[in-house]
Amino acid sequence: MALRDYQQRAITMLFTWLKYNPGNPCIVMPTGSGKSHVIAELCKNIMLGWPQSRILILSHVKELLQQDAEKIMLAWPEAPLGIYSAGMGSRDIGLPITVAGIQSVRDKAEMLGFVDITLVDEAHLISHKAEGGYRTLLEALKAKNPNMRIVGLTATPYRLGHGLISEHGAIFDDLIEPVQIAELVARGFLAPLRSKLPGTVLSTEGVGKRGGEYIEHELQAAVNNADDNDRIVEEVIRRAGDRKAWLFFCTGVAHAEAIRNVLRSRGVVAEVVTGATPKTERDRIIADYKAGRIKALTNADVLTTGFDYPDIDLIALCRPTMSPGLYIQMAGRGMRLKSHTDHCLVLDFAGNVKRHGPITEVKPPKHKGAGTGDAPVKVCDECAELVHASVKVCPCCGYEFPAAPKEAVKLHDDDIMSLEPEEMRVRSWWWYIRQSKTKQINMLCVDYENAELTGDKVTEYITILHDGYARYRAKMTLRAIIDGCGADISTLDGESENYLDDIAEVLNSAKAPDSITIKKDGRYYRVLERRWTPAVGA
Repeated sequence: MALRDYQQRAITMLFTWLKYNPGNPCIVMPTGSGKSHVIAELCKNIMLGWPQSRILILSHVKELLQQDAEKIMLAWPEAPLGIYSAGMGSRDIGLPITVAGIQSVRDKAEMLGFVDITLVDEAHLISHKAEGGYRTLLEALKAKNPNMRIVGLTATPYRLGHGLISEHGAIFDDLIEPVQIAELVARGFLAPLRSKLPGTVLSTEGVGKRGGEYIEHELQAAVNNADDNDRIVEEVIRRAGDRKAWLFFCTGVAHAEAIRNVLRSRGVVAEVVTGATPKTERDRIIADYKAGRIKALTNADVLTTGFDYPDIDLIALCRPTMSPGLYIQMAGRGMRLKSHTDHCLVLDFAGNVKRHGPITEVKPPKHKGAGTGDAPVKVCDECAELVHASVKVCPCCGYEFPAAPKEAVKLHDDDIMSLEPEEMRVRSWWWYIRQSKTKQINMLCVDYENAELTGDKVTEYITILHDGYARYRAKMTLRAIIDGCGADISTLDGESENYLDDIAEVLNSAKAPDSITIKKDGRYYRVLERRWTPAVGA
């Protein structure tokens, strides 16, 4: 099965990173982008290129283990593959490729033996502290093979209270992002989400927090009441129309059961899945849901990862969360391409869109204790400049910050996506260096000239010398551009004071994209995607 271009790009970027860097990278790919296909092709490439290798693939969910194993056999029917998972009823060991559940092998490093590379699906679950099942096993395997590489895969590369999983002493050293949600939606690989501001928004007033997240029993006590449950179900029924597969995310078991009961009282065929649902019963319920015999499925913390049913066309968020990762995982259940419609409706009763923003623009949570008492700041969406929260116009690039939303903000159909893309044909580009006014840090800048000869241009700022999130985004952007135009900067000295000038010189000699996808932000544009036709090197 041929990979999509961005899936192959992920593999190319990974091998390039491993060639030039020690340590452990993590591949960041959106939900529904085909991480299992990337894992399968990686295994095939590694084993065919280095036949003596031993590969371990870890995950915490049976469904993900099944997907990874199935895709490996699809890509390579002769794969020397074994599965070690109590949940799957298999304990194969000793083959070059092992797909394993972390719960089943966390204390079995001796049995697993010498491992060359470990791939971790849903890698954001690895604790940033030296604790937990993943860290216990990985450290034991590292003791057997100090040269073992760990490669993560995730759609959400951050953890509450920690920030990016490549920072603050975490197990990963860098993030590799071959594709973003906006590109996948624009190219028709993912279905867009549409959102409506519901009439009922659950209140979290008085709910305590622990570890940065709402305390579950307090949250459930606050939102699980008859009045709110009735209003939520009534609104879902009113807005659903002929939608056929509804999915509710609830705050706990009692809440999920209560919503299920209200749905049934309104004549809707509904079931509930929780962590306490027996395996055979859970399998039956999900099979009936996918077959259309169940219209509404409520759940509590079990259908956020590994659950794949493309035809979900309505998601009711009834679970407020401070975790941007959980928010994206819940919304992501509706983004796979469907057989009967072109989108999924999201009704956000939990206020998560307002809390975290569109899923295309969610920022990582801050590192616990990162506050220094300094004045509050915000990041310019156009050039990543850090400015005081009260600033209305970015002093670096002139971007006008939108007015702060009022309490009763009105959502439009596409607010959860924040996608209003336009296409611009490019005549040429020009790379240069510009210094940010407030930080006095040099930035790479590129002007894309409009092919329509109107004199218009779009400027993109690449802040690879900045810190934190701004640097991470800039590195991902620069990698995508270099991969797209075929430029080679591997011979440049990253420590040189002329490093940015040297990059600009190389890119000014490279082929500009034929077109770019842009989104209007105030008076300026943000670049979502760049396309070379035909692709460089094709």
